[in-house]
Amino acid sequence: MMIHYIHRMGWFVGLVLLQVLILNNVHIAGYATPFLYVYFILKFASGTSRNELMLWAFFLGLTIDIFSNTPGMNAAATVFLAFVRPTFLRLFTPRDTLDSIIPSIRTMGIASFLKFTVTSVFVHHLVLLTIEFFSFSSIPLLLLRVVACTLLTVTCIMAVEGIRR
Repeated sequence: MMIHYIHRMGWFVGLVLLQVLILNNVHIAGYATPFLYVYFILKFASGTSRNELMLWAFFLGLTIDIFSNTPGMNAAATVFLAFVRPTFLRLFTPRDTLDSIIPSIRTMGIASFLKFTVTSVFVHHLVLLTIEFFSFSSIPLLLLRVVACTLLTVTCIMAVEGIRR
């Protein structure tokens, strides 16, 4: 059990450092920035309680906020993702799987995992970038940034999944 938490803390620290030191400085065409840290929330087992998931998400988002100088934006979006994640997991997980699975290409299949990932990342980015814009005056630009960031983040997540496989 202790090894499990050490492994989780290693992923936490690694993804925070990767996001803060490298990925926050990547801006493709001025629209797309990968937010790979959401992968941490997506990889929790399906049997994890919603409260535990939201607590981990809050500390992950708060850590990103502290290092990125974004007051509470990432924390709010990540907690919202943690809140809706069990619903998305139930929606996209095949019914014949075990009760407690860790979402991945191997356990869910590529189509189900891709649907789960795209939906989760899109919702996270929609909340995050709406808070960042704090205005509905330029909805097309907001949607363009959400879609571009979602595609880039999902591509990064699928690359990490391919490497871990």
